Amino acid sequence: MAWAYLFVAGLLEVVWAIGLRYTEGFTRLWPSVGTLAAMGASFYLLATALRTIPVGTGYAVWTGIGAVGASLLGMLILGEPRDPVRLLGIALIVCGIVLLRVA
Repeated sequence: MAWAYLFVAGLLEVVWAIGLRYTEGFTRLWPSVGTLAAMGASFYLLATALRTIPVGTGYAVWTGIGAVGASLLGMLILGEPRDPVRLLGIALIVCGIVLLRVA
């Protein structure tokens, strides 16, 4: 169950990372509320997962999911560049996440 919590925490990290773009420096109320709620839920689920998953592994997987998700959504919905080096970097992060999970 801890890995499921960690996965959802990582997805929520993507939500709040992308949400930051829409808060306009926390000057817009509802995007700010949603972003802060996603942050709180993400941290809570991460803390819950870290009860049984080693901190180094859990934190690396959480940030990896967030980095990959935010990068991909940035490319898909925010028009960020999709050059081969960026895609290679994302692929390497995914490989690292998989290796940490199976280790």
